[in-house]
Amino acid sequence: MQKIDIAQRLSSNAYPGRGIVIGKSADGKSAVTAYFIMGRSENSRNRVFVEDGDGIRTQAFDPAKLSDPSLIIYAPVRVLGNKTIVTNGDQTDTIYELMDKQQTFEQALRTRTFEPDAPNYTPRISGILHIENGNFNYAMSILKSDDGDPSSTLRQCFAYNQPRAGIGRFIHTYSGDGNPLPSFEGEPTPVQSIPNDIDEMTKLVWENLNEDNKVSLFVRYIDLASGSYETRIVNKNK
Repeated sequence: MQKIDIAQRLSSNAYPGRGIVIGKSADGKSAVTAYFIMGRSENSRNRVFVEDGDGIRTQAFDPAKLSDPSLIIYAPVRVLGNKTIVTNGDQTDTIYELMDKQQTFEQALRTRTFEPDAPNYTPRISGILHIENGNFNYAMSILKSDDGDPSSTLRQCFAYNQPRAGIGRFIHTYSGDGNPLPSFEGEPTPVQSIPNDIDEMTKLVWENLNEDNKVSLFVRYIDLASGSYETRIVNKNK
């Protein structure tokens, strides 16, 4: 599959929805992940990311305007030992809790399906980064309806061992804008030229998201040698 420039891919899609990037920095020293959310409704746009322990959670920017928290308030990022879980919904908690009981990433996701937001049936996208003794591997998953049919669930999981320096994978909920919103198709897209610098990566993603629809961005660089990490959070609402 041809590698893409993430700036070009983001700038050419007004509404990819929610997206996850996972990969390795160009110098091979850091595991990298980014997660962004977008919104079209006032309820979806009324959010910010806030730190929550080693992870983050979404929070209403103006609590008085929060009309339905069910699919927009959740913990996108949680850390379980040497594993970092990144998702677009409360399946973060499902993965965390079941992996803590010795189940696998895939087993945990078999208990979940796409979001119950007809007619979109928004896919649940998830990723997990595993770092141990300087080694790094990751997996990504998408749970979606079969071409908009809610009676059928497609469960796809992709595992990446010995990821190459500078290369990542990008998965997002929607292939573009529409009504209903069309689900992402295919395997996670290869991304080239992941920067060594977290601020450069943060700028690269944030500045190429649609100005009207972007809401929040999380970026984390995890040092493979030490396991220490740096985090950046950008919120449109301030």
